[in-house]
Order: sequence, then C-alpha cells, then structure tokens
Amino acid sequence: MAQSEEFARSSNLWLAETLWELGAVQFGSFTLGRTTVDSPVYVNLRLLIGHPEALWRVAHVIHSEIQALQRKLHPQVAPFDLVAGVPFGGLHIAAAYSLSAKLPMIYLHPRPDDLGSDIEGLYRLNQRALIMDDLLAGGGSILETALQLGEAGLMVRDAVVLLDRQQGGRERLQDQGVNLVSLLTLEVLVNYLMFSGKISDEQFQKTMQFLRTHGHLESDS
Repeated sequence: MAQSEEFARSSNLWLAETLWELGAVQFGSFTLGRTTVDSPVYVNLRLLIGHPEALWRVAHVIHSEIQALQRKLHPQVAPFDLVAGVPFGGLHIAAAYSLSAKLPMIYLHPRPDDLGSDIEGLYRLNQRALIMDDLLAGGGSILETALQLGEAGLMVRDAVVLLDRQQGGRERLQDQGVNLVSLLTLEVLVNYLMFSGKISDEQFQKTMQFLRTHGHLESDS
C-alpha cells in the first residue's frame, strides 16, 4: 500500500470518531448483503444523514482528495463530468458531493418490471461518471452500476467510498478496470477505536481475525 494512500486514510480519523459518536459502529455477528457472513462488526454509514455537519465535511474532504489525486504528476483519478450515486447508501454521499463540487448527479432507478434500471438525471453519450457509494465489501453494487452506465454510453474509470471493508472489493474493481478511492479502511477504523479505548481487546481481535480470514490482511504467523 502506498504511504500517501495510507496517510490519507489515517488522516480521516475524524470520520471514525463521528461514526462512533453516531452509534454507526456495532459489534456482534452480522450478515451483510450478498458477500459478508458472520461479520463481527457492522458500520451503518447511512446514519450520517442525521449529522448534516459531518455529511457536509465528508463531501468537502472527498472533493479535496479527488482534486489532490488529479493534480499528481501521474493522476490517480481520471477527469469526470458526472457523479453517480449507488442506491441507496451512496445517494446521500453523492448528493452532498454534487452540491459541494457543483457537478451534476445521476443514479440508477430500478424499473417496476425488474428489467434493469433507468438512469435518473441529465447526461450525454460518452460523458465520464465517477461512481460514489458509502461502503465497499465485495464490489458487486459498484460493478453493476458501472456496467449499466456503460451500457447507456457513459464511461467509468473511478469509484469513491467512505469505508473499504477490505474483503476483496478493491481488487475485484481493479480487475474490471475501476480504480477505488476510500476515505477509511475497516482496519484503520478498528485500530482507532481500540487505541482510543472505545472497544475491547476481544472486539478488536475478532475483527482483525475476520479481516485476516475473509479479507486481504496478512496473518500474524
């Protein structure tokens, strides 16, 4: 992992603190979506809608980080014309970002006949879309969004999430040509909670073992 990327995640510990204060981080045993079974931790990023100042800050931090990545000698985020929110968790993130960056927003709206989705919003053929979601696990939702946008004639090169659960989604996206930017990883989040005394050693160890077993962390051995 690049040092600059790790620093960016570590410097967003204000988000970890805010999520904890909102009660968005829970420990137990959870089945999440289609890819995560018996997870010892659940992070409900949708609770950010109850904290407008934090949501505003999220939007501005995303905007600043994207601009910084685009200004690099070798840009790490491609130019884009639109932001595409992934229903439902990514919609409030994308809407807040759209207002902050003053960029148009689109999103997929499932059809009542279950035959695909319509794209809500204004767009033109060959425009470039940045996908935005709240959380990444296996990467399926982002890839489905990228596929449907591509079928509509839009181009997708990058996606942004607030939290990467480190369960192979980043690698899966890369295999399909989609670069990922995340504000936090699950590893950084639980390390912060542990070393700030907010969770027990047992909760920390269970989460780290889960990441070593189901994610992309090296084992201690």
